[in-house]
Amino acid sequence: MTDAADATSLTDLIRNEEFLALASTAFARSQAYSTILIALAMYADLFGTSGTVEGLFGTVFALTQFLIVLPLGRVVDTGNSKRYLLAGLLLNIAIFTGFTFVTAVEHVLVLRALQGVGASLLWITGSTVVGEISPDGKRGLWLGSYNQVAAVSSLAGTIFGGLLLYTYGFQTTYAVLVAVTTLATLSVYRFLRDNPGQQTDTADASGLDTLKTLLQRPAIRALVSFRFGFSVAKMAVVIFLPIYAKTQFGINPLAIGGILAGGKLTKSLLQGRMGTLIDGAEHRYKFVFAGAAVYAVGILFIPLAGSATQFLSAVSLSAAGRTMVLPPAFFGLFAAYGVLGVGDSIRLPASMTLFVEEGERLDAVAGSFSLRSLSWKVGQLIGPVAVGAIWEATSALVAFWVAAGCAGAAAVAFVAMAIRSTRREQRASTAVRSAD
Repeated sequence: MTDAADATSLTDLIRNEEFLALASTAFARSQAYSTILIALAMYADLFGTSGTVEGLFGTVFALTQFLIVLPLGRVVDTGNSKRYLLAGLLLNIAIFTGFTFVTAVEHVLVLRALQGVGASLLWITGSTVVGEISPDGKRGLWLGSYNQVAAVSSLAGTIFGGLLLYTYGFQTTYAVLVAVTTLATLSVYRFLRDNPGQQTDTADASGLDTLKTLLQRPAIRALVSFRFGFSVAKMAVVIFLPIYAKTQFGINPLAIGGILAGGKLTKSLLQGRMGTLIDGAEHRYKFVFAGAAVYAVGILFIPLAGSATQFLSAVSLSAAGRTMVLPPAFFGLFAAYGVLGVGDSIRLPASMTLFVEEGERLDAVAGSFSLRSLSWKVGQLIGPVAVGAIWEATSALVAFWVAAGCAGAAAVAFVAMAIRSTRREQRASTAVRSAD
């Protein structure tokens, strides 16, 4: 077992049993999330849903997360994180089993709502524990590597999940998700210490009071404001890009998985390296801004994918007696999603590191992550339905470009707030040194 303080790369961390156990939860969570996003495109086509109903696929998922994120952060800060990880994994197993019995769009909505609960348990608890048990000076590496594992898993979900859905359909696909999540459950039970991370006093982790105190930090206010706007854009892309590919261009689940693989591959390759760069950076907010700006550019290219017919021809692939045709739009969407992956790779490790650092000031890292998640839910609730309604009323081009505008505006507002916050802290520091 590799000592946590000696690790210098993802390869080293994988040899650490506790990191491996935590990484297995990220792997199970992200693989399932990506696979089900492709399944949602199939359900949209199968049930002939409207843009607004398709937006609800994302909104109901966010709604349950919005409702539990505050109490969840508090209980994680004061309770046994290992138990909450195990509860989240077992709930996910039940949800994937439930998906095998879907026969109507209402069933999809109910299970997506439950999936929001399971995903919150794994995301907030897992990220908190990783941030707390990581050694000093290694947090960016640990969080970046943790996200890198999630990105690899998300890549696996898009490719192999798409392959399973294309080849075998829903039943076999969900059986595989159950098996992967079961292995993660056993890994956490066997390798993760009991009561991992800090144990904050219940009186100190007072829910809303803690969040109010966190919000007094200018850096937290800047991050929260940024996530309000950026989440509208991000969640619109997450929900509607697969649906756009399926309903507008007739792209099959396997090829949709290939499109999403463009972004997932860049995230899996870059996040660990970006985490190391962020550990040595003086102004981490610049990474958040740069990542969001790149993401906005990527969104602009999504609805232009159809114009690829002017430059490219359809490509036919044959294997195992089956033929798959990739329309020109496939390559345009693949490239656009690759750009989105670069943007996320730059933004995510910096954002998570900033939230951990601010949470540590109050011994409320899980509370900080709850605030991070809560700020995301506002856009996640509004974004899919709003963009779906815009799409119905206008066109895909307008809908995606509105999303890109939200991302760009959020990035500009964030960097302005972050610069002002940094200058204020520098003046305060100078005043303290002068007084001494």
